[in-house]
Amino acid sequence: MTFNQTMKLFTVEEANASLPLVRAITSDLAELSSRVFQRQRHFDSVSAGRELSTEDGLYSEELIHEQGELERQKDRLNELIDELRDLGAEPKTGPSGAIDLVDFPSQRDERMVYLCWKLGEDRVEHWHELDTGFSGRQSLTDVAETPVVDTPS
Repeated sequence: MTFNQTMKLFTVEEANASLPLVRAITSDLAELSSRVFQRQRHFDSVSAGRELSTEDGLYSEELIHEQGELERQKDRLNELIDELRDLGAEPKTGPSGAIDLVDFPSQRDERMVYLCWKLGEDRVEHWHELDTGFSGRQSLTDVAETPVVDTPS
């Protein structure tokens, strides 16, 4: 992701202040993304090589129903993702496969980075470079690092 002039940059304090709402959205997002993933896998396995038409009887009708449910869940998933993005945050898929991570664009030592929060954590206490992701997370309190610069939005 590249940062642009209109993108909100978060301070640690701003990211932490947004957590009550971010936590609620991310909790719903993690649960739903896990269900969508499972439903998609199931749908793909039972519909492999089949054309969906109502002329094939109840089995096809059930598949068509499942496909509709899957699409509705994906639409809701996209709505939740958009809610986080509207706040200026960026939802990410975590190691579990669910969307349970949130990155907050920020600035550190005059370069763009992400403040990183994982569902279940009390506060934003980590950051990472733009290209390293969750595996490159570092503590904000690491004394060897310069603290995150509080840049006004």
